Amino acid sequence: MVDHHENLLDIVYQDDDLVAINKPHGLLVHPSSLARDAPAFALQMLRDQLGCMVYPAHRIDRKTGGVLLFSLKKEVNPALQRLFADRLVEKKYLAILRGYTPTETTIDYPLKKENGMLQDAVTHLRTLSHGEIDLPFGGHSTSRYSLVEALPETGRMHQLRRHFAHILHPIIGDRPHGCNKQNRLWKDTFAMDTMLLHASELSFKHPISGQPICIRSNPQSEFLRVARLINFEGVDHLSIL
Repeated sequence: MVDHHENLLDIVYQDDDLVAINKPHGLLVHPSSLARDAPAFALQMLRDQLGCMVYPAHRIDRKTGGVLLFSLKKEVNPALQRLFADRLVEKKYLAILRGYTPTETTIDYPLKKENGMLQDAVTHLRTLSHGEIDLPFGGHSTSRYSLVEALPETGRMHQLRRHFAHILHPIIGDRPHGCNKQNRLWKDTFAMDTMLLHASELSFKHPISGQPICIRSNPQSEFLRVARLINFEGVDHLSIL
């Protein structure tokens, strides 16, 4: 017998107009012709769970976990989507990257759209912790990693994944932008096949009340497992809720 409670989404914020979930890694936001194999979608699961219509305000990648925001009323959603379009939503992400990243840096590197046009893209990165484990890789006797917080100014397709690859610190578990050898190392050694990118926080003014809203979500179990394996400092503070 299937326990349907196992399939309930983790609701991290809800009021009369908005609802946000902590989306699991690997879950699509809504049906896509690019992923016909997907058995479930966050949009339909949340509608079923709440027993009402919900309207996605933005998207995060299928492979990315974390805060995903919806409107509960169709008439609210245009105003909410406009906040994202006008860059009035501050977004924070956590990621585990290959190598030792700088303490702070800004990646200002335009990204090509599918039609070949360049779009400006800016990401601010802050290193939270460096870690090293006894795992030989690529001629080195150990493997080094960084736990970072990222604040994207723009919201381009796969922006963080592409920006981190550009500075040669790809996200662990990312395909196709990451390091395939590193990904295989984690899969073979630790049975870890998750992309370690987590949308940790959204901050904005409520589209109806105008009140400041800050929605946070804890990293999920696989992200925390890897952070502990690498022995990053402050891992236990990542779970704040």
